Amino acid sequence: MESLSKYELSAWIKDKALSLGFQACGISEVCHLEEDSNRLNHWLQQGFHGEMGYMKRNRDKRAQPGLLVPGARSVISVLMNYFPEKTLSEKDNYKIARYAYGRDYHLVIRDKLHLLMKEMKNKAANFTARVFTDSAPVFDKAWAEKAGLGWIGKNTCLIHPRLGSYVFIGEIITDLGLVCDQTRVNDLCGGCTRCIDACPTGAIIAPRELDARKCISYLTIEKRGEIDSQFHGKFDNWIFGCDICQEVCPWNRKVLPHNEPAFISSEALLSMNREKWDNLTEDEFDELFRDSAVQRTGFEGLRRNIAFVRRVALCVLPLCTL
Repeated sequence: MESLSKYELSAWIKDKALSLGFQACGISEVCHLEEDSNRLNHWLQQGFHGEMGYMKRNRDKRAQPGLLVPGARSVISVLMNYFPEKTLSEKDNYKIARYAYGRDYHLVIRDKLHLLMKEMKNKAANFTARVFTDSAPVFDKAWAEKAGLGWIGKNTCLIHPRLGSYVFIGEIITDLGLVCDQTRVNDLCGGCTRCIDACPTGAIIAPRELDARKCISYLTIEKRGEIDSQFHGKFDNWIFGCDICQEVCPWNRKVLPHNEPAFISSEALLSMNREKWDNLTEDEFDELFRDSAVQRTGFEGLRRNIAFVRRVALCVLPLCTL
């Protein structure tokens, strides 16, 4: 085993992360995220979380990583681009969020982070660490921001100056004392309000404040039961997730497509059209979305979303007025 200084080890971790397919890596020092914790509590008090009861649980762990990894000293944050080269045709079709085009990002990022941690064990002895990929009470965006990987935009997404906001975030929290990044990226949203103005349901009620109960992503994924009729005509054909607030963001104008094979859309998905979606069977759903994030809403949830959007489409026909 090599004997590396913390400076050498920190630099090696960043280089190794990039070689494993991540597009950015930064390190921040563990601290109590009091401001983020207060912001979350306020958000919950307003009821903006809707039916996402899990957001209320383990709030102390979100703010204090030492409760997740005893003796935690450093957070290694990584970003992975998921912007696709090919998008689903919008002609006679429905839409799903770009992050769900390929294999479930939880699986892909988790595997890569475990590989990174395994490689770290060849460079450093006797350390404790855990991998996180949006699967535990962790302030992912806050830690990425502290590591100099971007700023949290008015649409509540992390925005990297080069990668934009079409990025997944993952972390390794460890008791290793590493060299932390001191340079922070300034908030570069400026006076732009395009994301706020473009949201068809008014979910972004103020800069960096989202009422999830109005968000198309929440309504098509997290919401159980029937979707409220107040949202009729506002989904713009989205049946799983929504990218509108990212599509209009100027920082996403020049983003490059990812090169991760696991995120490439299948030909079956790219060939989908409205008729195929409307007649999708459960077996076809399971085949189309095996190991996909779309499994979170399930077949019945997707059918509900399609029926909700389709109902609106039918109502524009002259016959519906008879």
